[in-house]
Amino acid sequence: MHDPHPDDPPGHTPTAADRVEVDEPLLAARVHRPSDLVRLLVGLLGIAVVLGIAAFAHGTTVGLEADISKGTGQAPDLLIKVAGLVSSIAVLLVPVAFAIERLIKRDGLRIADGVLAAVLAHGVTLATDLWVSQGAPETIQDALTRSAGGGALTDPVHGYLAPVIAYMTAVGMTRRPRWRVALWVVLLLDAFAMLVSGYTTPFSIILTVLIGWSVAYGTLYAVGSPNVRPTGQHLLAGLRRVGFQPVSAMRAEAPDGDAAETGDRGRRYHVTLEDGPPLDVTVVDREQQAQGFFYRVWRRLTLRGITTRRSIQSLRQALEQEALLAYAAIAAGANAPKLIATSELGPDAVMLVYEHLGGRTLDALPDEEITDELSRNAWEQVRALQSRRIAHRRLTGDALVVDRSGKVVLTDLRGGEIAAGDLVLRMDVAQLLTTLGLRVGAERAVASAVSVLGPDTVADCLPLLQPIALSRSTRATLRRLARERADRQREAVLESSRAAKAAREAGSREAESKASAAADRKAEKKALDDALEGAREEDLLSQIRGQVLLIRPQAPVEPARLERIRPRTLVSFIAGAFGAYFLLTQLAHVDFATIVGEAQWGWVGAALAFSALTYVAAAMSLLGFVPERVPFLRTVLAQVAGSFVKLVAPAAVGGVALNTRFLQRAGVRPGLAVASVGASQLFGLASHILLLLSFGYLTGTEKTPEMTPSRTVIAGLLTVAVLVLVVTAVPFLRKFVVTRVRALFAGVVPRMLDVLQRPQKLMTGIGGMLLLTGCFVMCLDASIRAFGGGEALSYASIAVVFLAGNALGSAAPTPGGIGAVETTLTLGLIAAGLEKEVAISAVLLFRLMTFWLPVLPGWVSFNYLTRKEAI
Repeated sequence: MHDPHPDDPPGHTPTAADRVEVDEPLLAARVHRPSDLVRLLVGLLGIAVVLGIAAFAHGTTVGLEADISKGTGQAPDLLIKVAGLVSSIAVLLVPVAFAIERLIKRDGLRIADGVLAAVLAHGVTLATDLWVSQGAPETIQDALTRSAGGGALTDPVHGYLAPVIAYMTAVGMTRRPRWRVALWVVLLLDAFAMLVSGYTTPFSIILTVLIGWSVAYGTLYAVGSPNVRPTGQHLLAGLRRVGFQPVSAMRAEAPDGDAAETGDRGRRYHVTLEDGPPLDVTVVDREQQAQGFFYRVWRRLTLRGITTRRSIQSLRQALEQEALLAYAAIAAGANAPKLIATSELGPDAVMLVYEHLGGRTLDALPDEEITDELSRNAWEQVRALQSRRIAHRRLTGDALVVDRSGKVVLTDLRGGEIAAGDLVLRMDVAQLLTTLGLRVGAERAVASAVSVLGPDTVADCLPLLQPIALSRSTRATLRRLARERADRQREAVLESSRAAKAAREAGSREAESKASAAADRKAEKKALDDALEGAREEDLLSQIRGQVLLIRPQAPVEPARLERIRPRTLVSFIAGAFGAYFLLTQLAHVDFATIVGEAQWGWVGAALAFSALTYVAAAMSLLGFVPERVPFLRTVLAQVAGSFVKLVAPAAVGGVALNTRFLQRAGVRPGLAVASVGASQLFGLASHILLLLSFGYLTGTEKTPEMTPSRTVIAGLLTVAVLVLVVTAVPFLRKFVVTRVRALFAGVVPRMLDVLQRPQKLMTGIGGMLLLTGCFVMCLDASIRAFGGGEALSYASIAVVFLAGNALGSAAPTPGGIGAVETTLTLGLIAAGLEKEVAISAVLLFRLMTFWLPVLPGWVSFNYLTRKEAI
């Protein structure tokens, strides 16, 4: 039975034309809107800015409050009283009136959302009041409160106003003009009355509004908002308004691509008419348009020289852009869907009506149907676009549709660009080369491109043939293929290792001599090298470059610099800023003149000696896991060079890369070099954990007669146990950990078996690790004694502080763990009982000896080894 549709006029009687079928998946009752998350983040940023201004701009806040008090003090008393009375009544009356209206219109879910937001906002205000009154700095207290007489202070956040703001925002009052005006009038009156009466401050009002606003959008994003997306019935009503008579509408399947990249393309319908050919209709609403917002913002910030459409567009702008590109593509001579109508579907959606294409996407075609003629036809469409400076920007498999006649049609033009620059046009060529290469191989993809575009145009795209220039779904496919290649190479090496081991065991029964054993080991190593060389495969992008260079050997291959900023750089900058802020706040209270004057320079020299000895220990710990002969002195120089590399790379990354490169240059095969460094890192991690637990246990028993560990150690062990249980219980986490551990042990375990056959090497590696930790602990102890703090802490306590700080520094993304190491070591020494001034001075001396002072010798060693081609 046909139900009256919301878009039907009053008194409309259903006819045969109204009885249409709509086949589409059920829409979710609630949706998590990205726009709500954006508003939540903006609100949190506003709160942080207000608190930052209150904390660090005390003079500005005091002056602003004085100016406002002086201005409002001239207001008439009658006006103040009337404003206070009206606002106190209206601030409760307006929300109740709006709730009654919503209940009459059977919109009780919004009222429930508003009540939940109001309760949460009230809890946040109570927590904020408690923090400001008991734990906040005095500058924040002064900016958010005033004296209420008798030593009491006013509320930093108004406990009744923030819930009202959260309630009205969550129920959607701000989207209705009349209620929005009433809301702002009430808020302004209430703020005016409270300011004049001296009950609040400007920053308190701003903070109250931001908290209510943020809690409302956080609640809406967490629980979801009622889904107001247009349904298929809305679509059919819109089609009737533009002159069509639909009979049925079937929802097309969504593409399998990444949601952030394909979710904003709209919902697609296949519509059958009473008379005339069928239609393809795309419906775009605000929520779909907001999908991928953060991804587009990040690409806009990080990629240089690439113009992209603005991250936030109005629906009309999106409609106009897609219509313009559709008309421009057809005018250029390319095969594109013909746009025949557009219309709005209410205030929150638009539709675009195209002639029906039929056919299948390139992703849906089997490999044998993708012929060279089809590939050339795809390139002809791109050539037509580029002849008019039109960039597609999404030449992936689901954007290329092969119609019934076998012609390629370019769809999904909304992300394209008119009057595109050379860089963007070359990116289109690189993207389509990769898309076709994934299906037909690099040779056929390049040959079809050259036959249509010419060798020079194809060669010009080589600098852009890099993952960052490709679409998100293509990058995901390339990463998956890379993992599969690595698995095949690992399986080939392991199979060869098992075969060599079986052959050696068979031969050992016949000959037991040492010469025979050495020959067997040589044969096994050669077999492993041959297996690794035979299993090595080039990635697709390298294959495409090779094919292009066969045609144009002089073509530029150096990748273009597209990234403006990398994620690691951004994280390092933020972490370094926090570390610098902490150090500066601590250093402001230290009298360095007195401390330096009282420093014991003998212990400073001892700290320097222990720091130098760490490089010898590091060389021992590395060579202990390398069965091949490697020069010891050059290995020490490589560890010194690592002190320079740590300045520009995270500590856990730079040293590993440098040691791997050094071993390769020393004659160790790449796979074995990686395995040796991995084995060293694995043993180092195990020894680090054991030493931390051991010294932690000793620290807990220092002041007690019985051997009972400290509560901190017990809590740490329980935390680790809980994390292990969580990882093993969650399938996704369990698979992630197992995959990473298997990949690690696949190369490390065979290497460890080689090392175990040489006990002298194993003892060198383990001894080097213990000596390395001991030298660092003694260096920190000497730094403490240099400032008169030697008697305050035991070696066990110093070892625990160092091991904890070193672990955090290795995990920190900043170069050398800057900020994280200093913070951890300082707090650890203070917690262990050392005076604050001595702890800060000792940590600064320790970092000077172990991180900053070795930078210059590291740079000299790095250049020396580079000239000698040792790294």
